[in-house]
Amino acid sequence: MAATLHAFTNAAELASGLADKVTERLSAAITARATASIAVSGGSTPKAFFQALSVRDLDWSKVTVTLVDERFVPADNERSNHLLVANNLLQNKAKAARFLPLYQKSGSAEDAARLATAETKAIGNPFDVVILGMGGDGHTASFFPGGSNLAAALDPATPRGIITMEAEGAGEPRLTFTFSSLQDARLLVLHIEGAGKKDTLAKAEEAGEEAEMPIRAVLRRAASPVEIYWAP
Repeated sequence: MAATLHAFTNAAELASGLADKVTERLSAAITARATASIAVSGGSTPKAFFQALSVRDLDWSKVTVTLVDERFVPADNERSNHLLVANNLLQNKAKAARFLPLYQKSGSAEDAARLATAETKAIGNPFDVVILGMGGDGHTASFFPGGSNLAAALDPATPRGIITMEAEGAGEPRLTFTFSSLQDARLLVLHIEGAGKKDTLAKAEEAGEEAEMPIRAVLRRAASPVEIYWAP
């Protein structure tokens, strides 16, 4: 599946352009169905985008926000994607949005994944918007090369919902939506910044195994062209 590249001169312009695009798609969903949904990624890259989106004019009370993946840590942990979203996206006008976290207080990541799957079923499918990031190793969401549940995470036959992932270098166990949950989003965006990430993307677009660079599954098998937003 061919991807569409949107290149910006700097991160601030990217954040504004992506916020405009997402606002347009969420507004259209609200007009069509009186509800809208978006799943976002963590890490440092989306902060400026989150802040730009948080001030956009939108009926945020009709928007449900969740995460594509999360560390198995409480919401107040500095490594939590929940905390990142709370501090940067669920502010200003976007305070009115409904947020469904993936982390659930439980005895194990596996139990948390089951609870989060039940909690997020209310969102429905497909997502209106999914924003993915990408690591330098070609991982996206928590689909890590060599990850404990990678084959299941990428298998389109795996039921929609959240599963666990553990991988060397990933730190805490992760909770991640399966690829089958994300692949048919009405708008699927890959948000990357820096020359190094663009080099990683170029490598991912070459022939090779999806397990070696899981972002290949997204680029090859998403239901519609992936919109790549990139800035140096």
